Amino acid sequence: MMVVQLRYNFRVTPDAAQRTALAQAFGCARVVFNDGLRLRQQAREAGEKYLSDGDLSKLVITQAKATEDRAWLGEVSAVVLQQALADLNTAYRNFFASVTGKRKGRKVAPPRFRSRKDNRQAIRFTKNSRFKVLDNGRLRLPKIGDLPVRWSRTLPSDPSSVTIIKDAANRYFASFVVTVGEDEMLPPVEPEIGIDLGLTHFAVMSDGTKVTAPKFLRRAARKLKRLQQALSRKRKGSNRRKKAVIKVARAHARVADTRRDWQHKLSTAIIRDNQAVYVEDLCVTGLGRTRLAKSVHDAGWASFTTMLEYKAARYGRTFARVDRFFPSTRMCCDCGRINDKMTLNVRAWDCACGSHYDRDVNAAINIKAAGQADFNDRRAQVRPGLVPAPRSEAVTRQNAARATRSVAGIAVL
Repeated sequence: MMVVQLRYNFRVTPDAAQRTALAQAFGCARVVFNDGLRLRQQAREAGEKYLSDGDLSKLVITQAKATEDRAWLGEVSAVVLQQALADLNTAYRNFFASVTGKRKGRKVAPPRFRSRKDNRQAIRFTKNSRFKVLDNGRLRLPKIGDLPVRWSRTLPSDPSSVTIIKDAANRYFASFVVTVGEDEMLPPVEPEIGIDLGLTHFAVMSDGTKVTAPKFLRRAARKLKRLQQALSRKRKGSNRRKKAVIKVARAHARVADTRRDWQHKLSTAIIRDNQAVYVEDLCVTGLGRTRLAKSVHDAGWASFTTMLEYKAARYGRTFARVDRFFPSTRMCCDCGRINDKMTLNVRAWDCACGSHYDRDVNAAINIKAAGQADFNDRRAQVRPGLVPAPRSEAVTRQNAARATRSVAGIAVL
């Protein structure tokens, strides 16, 4: 049975007393994390053996509560403290796996100390904490209270955990982790599609459909510039500067929410209408170091392909990535001839076989062919059995993308 974990994010609006209780929980979790990190660093510098997870829990939670300096740790839920320490243990395991080569991808840095000035503060409650969604729609958390939740949809199953997040814009969210199974599989369809991602057109399909790049950050650049200039004029440490920081954070959050909302609608439409989706495995990190870095990050290719991947696993579709070194742009989709390298300003070209191609459409056709060939060689569906929960799965602003619903080339529903 196909099992997929998803995160459902909802806005919560705590009152003044609940915000104070959440701030206390954020601080206690941060202290436990930092105490555990400090003890392990001290043990390493002293040449002592690595502190096990159980020993560390006794030192920074159980025994610390009995001391006068850390007695206030008992005022918050014990699960919050345990999960903070679990995050530290996970960070260490990821770091060791990266150093030894067991973890693929970019190198992971060692854990760092958390600060109360970090843009994101979070605490996590598991089933052991006995959190509960009440009949009146409120979320009951131990030693926090009943938080009002702005429900935009129902949860498909009982959540296994909930994370309360405070972002840089002083907004609070409840992120539920739920598990979905085969009951959400979509009926099979015939079309298969290859997608070439770009900057002029966000996505070009192998059937010739082109989706214009919305460029959300470029649209908001004028307002962001004005708010950033106003922030730079404020004296450091003043209350007006704190308010200006929140205004800048809210403007950036609106851009991110709008982009996420639009990508969710586009990815859902693609997965719904196609049985198999093939995309090129782009090196976004490398492209982010070029002169096109701002446009690359504004496009959000990585988050979009992640949405396609987990939605394909959720709805029973096939998803595959084509090798980034595959010459999809220079290869003729009719004769297979690989031509010389072309600059970015060449948007159409003629092959020696007499064919004339749009650069992006030809690349999308080649990506589709390469993905189908790889799929046939493996004789199995190219999709993961278990997809981890994305951090920002759900849309948090219902009207975030109202201005971008009419995108050239495709109807996003």
